[in-house]
Amino acid sequence: MIEVAEKSMLWLKVTVSGKQCHASSPEEGVNTLVAAAAFILRITKLHDMFPAVDKLFSPANSTFQPTKKEANVENVNTIPGRDVFYVDCRVLPQYDLADVLKAIESMGQEITATYGVGIRYDVVQQEQAAPATPVDAEIVTRMLAAVKAVYGGNPRPMGVGGGTVAAYLRRAGHDAAVWATWVPNAHQPNERSLISTNLGDAKVVARALFGGAD
Repeated sequence: MIEVAEKSMLWLKVTVSGKQCHASSPEEGVNTLVAAAAFILRITKLHDMFPAVDKLFSPANSTFQPTKKEANVENVNTIPGRDVFYVDCRVLPQYDLADVLKAIESMGQEITATYGVGIRYDVVQQEQAAPATPVDAEIVTRMLAAVKAVYGGNPRPMGVGGGTVAAYLRRAGHDAAVWATWVPNAHQPNERSLISTNLGDAKVVARALFGGAD
């Protein structure tokens, strides 16, 4: 695949505040783990609120995933008065991230009313998608032809959920395409590249720049 578009990205830190107490007398506190768990389960409803599908991307829908959870209390017999979790949102470009944030905050208001907790939101990262590169742009057709000539197969233009430096070029008005041969172990131990594919990729870039679209 040749990457020509990216989803918008929102990383959100959610801090739930209550009142710590001993687990044998829960009525004296406000259990933030219970409230945070309820909030996390509601996050999945964002898929129904932002249901658009664009087959340029894989997956073709927006994704909303609770991910990191910070430690709260260290012992079993204490009800936590503070819980922190994070949400990773990869959103199709037609949606405004401000609307996604408003939807999450609206869910939070329901949690606050139900469980008597306070909730704070901190944006860790927010990146509204840059304009996509047209699939028939010259750089795309050159890259498709070059990849096919060097590696064979049937490459196609697609969008991705992660961000790349191409977004800065697209915002500046330039058509940009992203491509590389990867060993499929990203974010895993011994993440690496191969010298053989580095050589092949150099051939692709040379052909795309100097060999023409044919």
